[in-house]
Amino acid sequence: MSVLSTAEKAQLWLSDTFDQETKDAVQALINSNSPDLEDSFYRELEFGTGGMRGVMGVGTNRLNKYTLGQATQGLANYMLKQFPNEELSVAIAYDVRNNSREFGKLVADVLTANGIKVLLFKDHRPTPELSFTVRDRKCTGGIVLTASHNPPEYNGYKVYWNDGAQIVPPHDEAIIKEVYSVKFEEIKFNGNDELIEWIGEEQDDVYIDACIENSTYQNVEKGNLNIVFTSIHGTTYTTVPKALEKAGFKKIDLVREQMIPSGNFPTVDSPNPEEPAALEMAMDLAKITNADIVIGTDPDGDRLGIAVRNLEGEMQLLNGNQCNTILTYYILNEWRKLDKITGKEFIGSTIVTSDIFFDIAQRFGVDCKVGLTGFKWIGKMIRDFEGKEKFICGGEESFGFMTGDFVRDKDSCGSIVLACEIAAWCKANGRTMYEYLIEIYQELGLYYEGLINITKKGRDGAEEIQNMMKNFRENPPKSLAGSLVKEVKDFKEQTKLLVAANVTNKMEDIPKSNVLIYYTEDGTKVCVRPSGTEPKIKFYVSVKDSLASKEEFEDKIKALEAKIQQIKTDLQLD
Repeated sequence: MSVLSTAEKAQLWLSDTFDQETKDAVQALINSNSPDLEDSFYRELEFGTGGMRGVMGVGTNRLNKYTLGQATQGLANYMLKQFPNEELSVAIAYDVRNNSREFGKLVADVLTANGIKVLLFKDHRPTPELSFTVRDRKCTGGIVLTASHNPPEYNGYKVYWNDGAQIVPPHDEAIIKEVYSVKFEEIKFNGNDELIEWIGEEQDDVYIDACIENSTYQNVEKGNLNIVFTSIHGTTYTTVPKALEKAGFKKIDLVREQMIPSGNFPTVDSPNPEEPAALEMAMDLAKITNADIVIGTDPDGDRLGIAVRNLEGEMQLLNGNQCNTILTYYILNEWRKLDKITGKEFIGSTIVTSDIFFDIAQRFGVDCKVGLTGFKWIGKMIRDFEGKEKFICGGEESFGFMTGDFVRDKDSCGSIVLACEIAAWCKANGRTMYEYLIEIYQELGLYYEGLINITKKGRDGAEEIQNMMKNFRENPPKSLAGSLVKEVKDFKEQTKLLVAANVTNKMEDIPKSNVLIYYTEDGTKVCVRPSGTEPKIKFYVSVKDSLASKEEFEDKIKALEAKIQQIKTDLQLD
């Protein structure tokens, strides 16, 4: 079978299968000989760790009416085969991004055209509320239209199964096969509005109550905590302020300019709470209000960034591992106080997340299970061990956390309620969350992390990233920052190399993935992986040291920062 060229693929989009607006846009790309033509058609959008995500526009490598329609028709076909003679229902939510509302209705139309009932949110809603709704309303599945914290030109499509978690094997691969077998002319676009149930604030209330129930432990002096919150133009304007008030917090200052939903994210370069610049307006407000804690969320409301006052009294953004360390340690400590730990509990983490979570789990007598990058793997853990072991909480380094299993995806709302309780408890006891974190490090060891992102866009960029992974796989570093590499894990080959003994063992407890991890003799961990949702290759670096006192914390952090810089040099990433 001959492989079509990019130009031939584009010509197919000039047929009567496609509407006039689409044909005109494709013809304009052909006429202008634009480089965008190549990027728009050289491949088909793929499902990565966060589902299908891409730049909006015409073409097989773009998110549009037809690629979304194809994905949804394939999903409908799969569901109808999996659940024959059953009444099917799918919950649909969408974030603030440009075209999300229209895409949400389009996806609903394809489902209802296939006889599947749809629960469609009337307005923007956070991704975790969609996950919750799938379980709460006993849906067959769920879909959310979002591109998380990607730039404004992106949108995306995430699929959830009936457990409220994102699709994982075998469903994901089977759905993808169905999707790619759908021809564009086979998509049923003519929906049946009688099969749509519109949902809104009444569902918010149920979700918010569940967040509070699963994320609060103590009656602390919540009224004394000064909070600054920003949704960074995203969906959590519908849930977080309401949840905080309902949980008993009184002093909540909102960054008003950023509470206005907008897919253009007009006040920030990137709506990513991992980046200090995204919280700059919130930090400025915190100076005026003398806030104890600053919190921001990403556009679809699953990630959260937290800033607290450091040892100098200045607001400092915690990284994802630091935030999750505080939340996890606090929860397990509360569970222990309540005698809820029996030895059949676990917390969830990922292979790129700090190893401090193994230490925390051991400290409290629970298990720490680890999966691939992406919260869908933590969701899978919960399902796999349901009825056997109790899931307590889980997190990953990319600013995601979940409390309990009522949501099967990272959830900023419940995590924010919990974080504010911890901040209020710390304040009532004469310390800050930052000092609480240092106390944890004194007990368990000081872990410090750095993330190095290298962006390579387009077809050439994708090939460069492949070549970089090939080189790191075939030529692993001998040492990093002066410490010998003792172990290499290759999740694509599912092997673990013990360097000194030159022994390679199989490693089949985690599915295959294009990820490498190097461990050194002094406890350094470096993970290398291509992003599943962005044109990036990522290097996750974790270094560690002991910490005897609060007074030596800053000097130790500076030394670990220098060590990360040296590792960057050793890997030739400068």
